[in-house]
Amino acid sequence: MRGRICSSRNCLNEPLQVFKGRDMARYTGPRVKVLRSLGLDLPGLTSKSMQRRPSKPGQHGAKRKGRKSDYGNQLSEKQKIRFNYGIGERQLRRYMKEARRSKQATGDKLAELLERRLDNVVFRAGYAKTIPQARQLVNHAHFIINGKKVDIPSYRVNVGDKITLRTASENLGVVIESLESPSLTRPDWMDVDAGKKLANIKSMPTRDSIPFELDLQAVVEFYSKRM
Repeated sequence: MRGRICSSRNCLNEPLQVFKGRDMARYTGPRVKVLRSLGLDLPGLTSKSMQRRPSKPGQHGAKRKGRKSDYGNQLSEKQKIRFNYGIGERQLRRYMKEARRSKQATGDKLAELLERRLDNVVFRAGYAKTIPQARQLVNHAHFIINGKKVDIPSYRVNVGDKITLRTASENLGVVIESLESPSLTRPDWMDVDAGKKLANIKSMPTRDSIPFELDLQAVVEFYSKRM
């Protein structure tokens, strides 16, 4: 199914397709238009950049200026999370509820929960170029965690977890290519041995681990009025 075209007016409200029976929600429309609408690159969504066409999408995108309302800013920050991590509204609300129950600051806990998703860990370790590609690899059961096969993208990793490829998957072309030139610098909360194709989680991610500009407080405020 094709995603709807993301114009400057409807991009922020563009729904992610949700597939029942699997923990996955993904945007299937034009990805660079999302970047242009939100005004920044989202490395989890796509390895492409908006820099060649930095203006807003749409016929009059280059002329549009003006200050966003508080609601508009909060909505934009929330959508950055949804598009980068490929999660649906219902799942993001679940993360927010859990973050609010935590003893940590809500924004800090939310960042930790997002970064600990297995599809994101596979991406950040360099096994895949984007989170959609990582999610596909996870869904096809290419990864083993602590000796056990895991095929759930939302699986939450813990300190001490060791993520590696199944023996039959070690020579996958997309994985080898990605490991040779990862999209991002690997975060300091994991150790990766590219030669052995092994990632080790050595600490919990923090809000500084998020690889794009994000106002977590705006996201917290958005949901504080709606939950």
